[in-house]
Amino acid sequence: MEKKFRLQQSMRWYGPGDPVSLQDIAQSGCTHVVSALHAIPVGEIWPVEAIQKHIDQIKVAGLEWTVVESLPVHEDIKSQKEGFNTWIANYKKSLHNLAQCGLQVITYNFMPVLDWVRTDISYRLPNGSEALLFNRFDYAAFDLFMLRRPGAEKDYSPEEVKELSDYFKKMSEERKKYVFRNVLLGLPGSDVPFTPEQVLKLLDQYKDISRDQLKQNLIYFLQEIAPVAEELGLQLAIHPDDPPYSVLGLPRIMSTEQDIQNLMTAVPNKANGLCFCTGSLGARPDNDPVNMFKKWGSRAYFLHLRNTKRDENGHFMEANHLEGDTDMFAMMSEIVALMQQEQRAIPMRPDHGHKMLDDLGKTTYPGYSAIGRLKGLAELRGLEYAVHNIKS
Repeated sequence: MEKKFRLQQSMRWYGPGDPVSLQDIAQSGCTHVVSALHAIPVGEIWPVEAIQKHIDQIKVAGLEWTVVESLPVHEDIKSQKEGFNTWIANYKKSLHNLAQCGLQVITYNFMPVLDWVRTDISYRLPNGSEALLFNRFDYAAFDLFMLRRPGAEKDYSPEEVKELSDYFKKMSEERKKYVFRNVLLGLPGSDVPFTPEQVLKLLDQYKDISRDQLKQNLIYFLQEIAPVAEELGLQLAIHPDDPPYSVLGLPRIMSTEQDIQNLMTAVPNKANGLCFCTGSLGARPDNDPVNMFKKWGSRAYFLHLRNTKRDENGHFMEANHLEGDTDMFAMMSEIVALMQQEQRAIPMRPDHGHKMLDDLGKTTYPGYSAIGRLKGLAELRGLEYAVHNIKS
């Protein structure tokens, strides 16, 4: 009987301080966790001892760690600031150490300064659960009137600046503080938010870097590390931009199918692959994640299966996993077909679940409460089971 290849089901774990424990994840039915060494400063080498200790903690719970999310890229690499090759050398050494310990997929992103951006991390839905939301008006008000980014007004028409000024004046002080805090949230796994001074200083580091230049910097980085990863048997998985367009005037270079095409053409090494995130790609109306996967699924080494819902004003929120703008049934059908065709299981995790039930009121990483992700995982597992049985 022909073997059926199925998704490698996992959840993200932020380490010993994560309110969602390894035991919680094991009870969900997952076999794996996706994790990282968040305590190590960005750019520093991940020692074998620290990696192995993390693996051992995970094994005690009966789980495996094969996907790193993420091995962060230092800002000096992205901007090619003087001395950046030292950070690339550190990155290569970390890859060697991870491979030595048996890790397989290395996730990263090339978003300058900020990782993913949301203006509301507890948007109340009609049923009382909470979702992540990107409100374009709140974001623009932050950009123009809270952060006061130099030159920000050039990114908006005079009419928009006037409308946004009126919008900002109507925001309550409490709302302003809430949006301000959310946009400046630190890197995933960190409880320390950015300060405006830090962000403005980092923005200055990119003031002369165009979108084309940032693309060239990414290509240079990958030309350096992809051969190393290939030799070590590792798969590199770049996460798309979130949101998939410019934020704070910064260029974003992994937002569209053309961006994927350009990167895969420039760095054709087999180790150069994708963390295919249906939510990030789906937040842009001119993207079609299902068709993008049809074309690039062979280079998808890790999947984030989540859904977003856009509106006509450019806002988007995290929808239920089987709802939103991406047809998840069509998506899963393509994934299942590819796994059988290529005879491989693809690591997957549900992403950005709603906060609900007993998790309401608890302190968790935004989007990473237990029950909402468990709901998403159950829906995705059921969907995969149904697709397999329809095809058989």
